[in-house]
Amino acid sequence: MYAVRDFIDNGIIAAGGSDAPVTDYNPLLGIHVAVNRRSQFGSEIGVAQSISVMEAIKLYTWNGAYASFEEDIKGSIEVGKLADFVVLTDSILKVNPLHIKDLQVESTIIDGEILYHRESLVEI
Repeated sequence: MYAVRDFIDNGIIAAGGSDAPVTDYNPLLGIHVAVNRRSQFGSEIGVAQSISVMEAIKLYTWNGAYASFEEDIKGSIEVGKLADFVVLTDSILKVNPLHIKDLQVESTIIDGEILYHRESLVEI
């Protein structure tokens, strides 16, 4: 767990990542940890470094694009940018932050095309 609160407060643009095996492949778990600052066993670790859900989302979106010099084509949903995003089982902004890690991906859209859609939903 990085000192992301200090990074943000000092103007450092830090990117979140999900490059396995360095970190878990699930970005929702990374967002969960950045917000809740808990170990996999529930122990609090560096709670003063906790950030908001929106700040954590930015780590994995715009900041990640910035870190790879691609913020002009991805990292945010805007006209002219790649339309890469996921649809989750619940609103990441409204769910209890302790349950962010439990959210599931319903659909994955890459460059505006649906590439994954959970089978439990109506077929497209």
